[in-house]
Amino acid sequence: MYLYRGKNLERTFPVAIGSNGGQKQRVGDSRTPTGTFTVQQIQNARSWTYDFGDGRGPTPGAYGPWFIRLKTPGWSGIGIHGTHAPDSIGTMITQGCIRMHNTDLEKLKRLVYPGMKVIISE
Repeated sequence: MYLYRGKNLERTFPVAIGSNGGQKQRVGDSRTPTGTFTVQQIQNARSWTYDFGDGRGPTPGAYGPWFIRLKTPGWSGIGIHGTHAPDSIGTMITQGCIRMHNTDLEKLKRLVYPGMKVIISE
């Protein structure tokens, strides 16, 4: 992930993306949508859980400390979030969101704001 301020590259972060490549076509296709979006809101996700369907039940901390919800017309629930599985960063493993190390997410959270433009490309 590249964070620009104007035309200046300010920071880079390693991320994980959708497990299937290509443009998102339907809910559940495990693709990260590409296009120009905006930050809709930044939510505290510390208490959130997620059931990965692996028989272990809901996983605490699955989204890390924050969920940066993106306004992605046509899709809901897409965002940038942390992880309980740091070894997954740098892979194609998510169900469509952008996943990053929790420490990097803390840094990113201080730099983004609602309404900020986000470009997702392959």
